[in-house]
Amino acid sequence: MTVPQRHDFRFLERSRVRWAEVDMQGIVFNANYLMYFDTAVAGYWRALAMPYHDTMQALQGDLYARKATLEYLASARYDEQLDTGIRCERIGKSSMLLRCAVFRAEQCLVHGELVYVFADPATQTSRPVPPALREWLESHERGEAMVQVRVGDWNSLRTDASAIRHAVFTREQGIDHALDEDGADAAAIHAVAFNRMGIALGTGRLVTAAPGIGKIGRMAVLAGLRGSSIGRALLDALVAAARARGDREAMLHAQASAVGFYRRQGWRTHGMPFQEAGIEHQEMVLPLS
Repeated sequence: MTVPQRHDFRFLERSRVRWAEVDMQGIVFNANYLMYFDTAVAGYWRALAMPYHDTMQALQGDLYARKATLEYLASARYDEQLDTGIRCERIGKSSMLLRCAVFRAEQCLVHGELVYVFADPATQTSRPVPPALREWLESHERGEAMVQVRVGDWNSLRTDASAIRHAVFTREQGIDHALDEDGADAAAIHAVAFNRMGIALGTGRLVTAAPGIGKIGRMAVLAGLRGSSIGRALLDALVAAARARGDREAMLHAQASAVGFYRRQGWRTHGMPFQEAGIEHQEMVLPLS
């Protein structure tokens, strides 16, 4: 196999070598590179905005590992930072080949191939790769957007936005559903992110906090898709909507765990942290003019 270069991959999953992953020589145990590949494949599905189990259920099939090949070039050591690249290199009638490589900076340490077969889950007999999945993978490798954000009113987006908010706020975070129903949805601008199969993955809304000040809230992304670009796409859409209607400033109440995300998008903290619905929050602001 030709040694791949870092720039060959659109998707790279970052990790750090743990103590449990090294052998008595202080280097990563050979079998753990397969674990790095497998972990990065899960990240690859997230990059495609693909909730894996829901997608496979909709496609009436599943992917089964058929073959794994690795070529070792150099060793990774404890506490080194690694990037594992995943690329869909070829799609056959019923199989697909993923090219994988582990890099330390620009140096390729290990590379290989993973072959999966699309099959019927009940009989585990192979089936043709669905056209929708084939197009999805090829579109990602062409650099096309994996998520579409629709902006609209509550009547048009209520079903999908409510389902996501219930999954994240009520079921996952244990927030009383009555606190989510604050009566502001009808007058708000809403945004919902959909993947290429039309599955809703995240939502948010924009209300008027004061003349010229838009408040972004109810930001929620399904747990399995966090860490991808969905939250950024939703935030960008709502900020654009605030600018379009002439707001001079946007503000929001960020959960403490999300403050870093908003800071990376240019937002700044305002005031002291506070409790809201039993969760620590921080007010953040973004000038729009």
